[in-house]
Amino acid sequence: MPGLDFQLVREQVAMRDVLQLLQFEAVFRRGDQWRGPCPVHGSRSPRSRSFSVDVRLGRYHCFSCGSRGNTLELWAAVNDKSVFAAAVELCELLRVEIPWVTRW
Repeated sequence: MPGLDFQLVREQVAMRDVLQLLQFEAVFRRGDQWRGPCPVHGSRSPRSRSFSVDVRLGRYHCFSCGSRGNTLELWAAVNDKSVFAAAVELCELLRVEIPWVTRW
């Protein structure tokens, strides 16, 4: 079974693109640091700032539910998928060539 170059997917799939697919609306922005309601656990208030994301670094953390990670882990957590499935789906949605690895 072929593998997937996860590092290459992380480089090609921007956090901004993932947030746009999730229809994330930041309620606070300071440069690359954005805050808003958590798309993982579904914050009750649309004004919540429990979800923090650095769009340049591609990292996020929710101070309420504790979810944290990168672009692939965010998509996987929100959509209840494995990181592998999340990577493939994001590549397909964003029309990025899937970087398959055929030999180890």
